[in-house]
Amino acid sequence: MANQKDYIIATLGSHTALQILKGARDEGFKTLCICRKGEEAPYKSYGVADEIITVDDFAKDFFRIEADLIKKNAIIIPHGSFVSYIGAKKMNDVKMMHYGEKAILEWESDRIKERQWLLAAGLKMPKIFKTPEEIDRPVIVKFHGAGGGFGYFIANNTKEFHERIKAYPNNNGYVLQEYIVGVPIYTHYFYSLLTDELEIMSFDKRYESNADSIGRIAAKDQIDVGLQTSYTITGNMPLVIRESLLPQLFEMGRRVVEESRKLTKKGLYGPFCLEAILDPKLNFYTFEISARIVAGTNPYTNGSPYTWLKYNEPMSTGRRLAREIKQAIEQGRLEEVLG
Repeated sequence: MANQKDYIIATLGSHTALQILKGARDEGFKTLCICRKGEEAPYKSYGVADEIITVDDFAKDFFRIEADLIKKNAIIIPHGSFVSYIGAKKMNDVKMMHYGEKAILEWESDRIKERQWLLAAGLKMPKIFKTPEEIDRPVIVKFHGAGGGFGYFIANNTKEFHERIKAYPNNNGYVLQEYIVGVPIYTHYFYSLLTDELEIMSFDKRYESNADSIGRIAAKDQIDVGLQTSYTITGNMPLVIRESLLPQLFEMGRRVVEESRKLTKKGLYGPFCLEAILDPKLNFYTFEISARIVAGTNPYTNGSPYTWLKYNEPMSTGRRLAREIKQAIEQGRLEEVLG
């Protein structure tokens, strides 16, 4: 009978690799990190990888080394960098064991499909404007494929949009999304295919440059220097929310999982994140879903207040993921959690 020692947990050296590999180690797996040359230092320093494979370029070299990974019986764990570098469509070409449903990543990466999914699940979402001429309230302009919020900007009307878009002549298209005033709350879930249980692992708030530091500068000085707000994500801050909001968030997560089963064969499972704004009337407006582990779980490598309540031991999202794979192996159900 197979056991976890017959398998290796592998991922790309970026995003959430440290906690994925540490969690796999804690669950008794051997670990492998695929790094770009010159970026090995963190994975060597923290000692989370039993083996490090270096490549020049993730996108070009992953499929070159894939046969070797298959021979090693490695299970690849996708995260934001993996999906970004490989691409949602190319994910279908991955032949090695892959945790999670690859097909659901296409729904995550296409903003139109993503919106259809979340609306069908009954979630509130900000309004989308089809053309700049329709803008009648503040909007946030999000570029397709923008990395970590880079280049996002606010426009209060059509004229302001046309003025500010001139700074991005080579953009690949954009979405005009209603700007909801409120608190950004990112909910980290884990849904188990083995037990049909939905867990809330933790929450975070993103630290964005310069949106989160601009308040240090007087309004007059901002105007004098022509300072424009940007939303490039530089880090993640831990967050504990009002307990009375938890039932609503459990329900939102459950509906998203149930709706996902209508979209792909297995639907959404494992770690995912609903990214939302909580307005002053305590309404959640979900603007995005990440259908895999998110970097906002990184503050919780030793677990969160919520995972401590449930597990009474250190439990990061990376470790929870590894435990799911271990239990699937022990129960002879590994194929169920591979996609």
